[in-house]
Amino acid sequence: MPTPIAIIGAGPAGLTLATLLTRHSIPYTLFERSTAPPSPSPSFSPSPSSSPSHTAGGSLDIRPGTGQLALREAGLFDEFRRMARYEDTVVSVFDRAGRRVFRMGQGRDAPEIDRGELARVLLGGVPGENVRWGCGLERAERGGDGRVVLRFGNGEVVSGWRLVVGADGAWSQLGWRADAVRSRTLRQRTRNGATLREGSTATIRSGASLAQRAGAGMSMTVGDKKLILTQRQGDGSYRTYFGLEVPEDFFRGEGVNLDDLDSTRQLLAGLFIGWADEYQHMIRHSTDFRVWRLCSFAVEDIKWKSVPDATLIGDAAHLSVPNGEGVNLAMADALDLAKKIAEHGLDGLDKAVEEYEAGMFPRGAKSVSEGLGMTKYMFAEGPGPFVDLMKSYGAVDE
Repeated sequence: MPTPIAIIGAGPAGLTLATLLTRHSIPYTLFERSTAPPSPSPSFSPSPSSSPSHTAGGSLDIRPGTGQLALREAGLFDEFRRMARYEDTVVSVFDRAGRRVFRMGQGRDAPEIDRGELARVLLGGVPGENVRWGCGLERAERGGDGRVVLRFGNGEVVSGWRLVVGADGAWSQLGWRADAVRSRTLRQRTRNGATLREGSTATIRSGASLAQRAGAGMSMTVGDKKLILTQRQGDGSYRTYFGLEVPEDFFRGEGVNLDDLDSTRQLLAGLFIGWADEYQHMIRHSTDFRVWRLCSFAVEDIKWKSVPDATLIGDAAHLSVPNGEGVNLAMADALDLAKKIAEHGLDGLDKAVEEYEAGMFPRGAKSVSEGLGMTKYMFAEGPGPFVDLMKSYGAVDE
């Protein structure tokens, strides 16, 4: 017989919910597509074949009223603080000539931590027997008894759940097939046309110039309706994003081969022609390219009629263009849902889900709205509009 609650996905949202349910002694099973990582230890480092839950995306800033609060409630804040980088909170803004025009955030209470390290911290609060590794959800549907049936890629079919929580990110099988599981139909995700290409630029390969220029935290360069973001990681390397407003299929066109580093670098160099030599230097030393379409729900999608046996948290619930809030809202979702389940008990899951979603809808809609609005500042002709936006939020030049 299954446990009463199934959690789909071991990203920050799913792992946070799992740690909190453990603290409340509420039984659950966590299903994750990737194979099992090493046991949590200070040396935990996901392998390249690990799930995107652990490796996709760069360093994450964890904020006091959301992500940090969830970690405190889970009893994991001290371990997080030991791994977090409080020196990497600074954000520097440049123009395409390489001139710094704004610097902000130094000393703020939003320490950075690599996604893999956050997974390690959260796994420390999850009993090993509660996790089913290598179980990727392929389909969710209603069974003849009206209960949710989960069909996994390994052929396993499990039903009888009292609550299924979709924490499997932007392309959630529970959310994507919402008409089969929930009493709603999800609209087509909107795309803003921006594509980011990512390269891992290690300090040892790119030389001291990148480390000297980028320094701690994150640097952001805006110009010609393009964007370059560089972010220091926990191992001293830099993860670089090249942002472009291009058609969705641009990087699937004839002659584009992401596995051919030389041709990919040449393509990027041409797209950023006229930018300072240091940006061309970044392109020449970047590797591991991939396409990342910036997708978002529409604001009006962030509301539906609650049903007692299925809900969504994190990106599965309120996918947004990156705006700095994603992981923190995901962890806040997990915290709120766990509290409601603990308050109402397993016999009151319908009330727990309804109350959780009533609080999640407005903050999710706000995040989606802000993310969509942020795009025009990130892909402007220059950094001025973005700097003005930050100043309107109270940021000062440091």
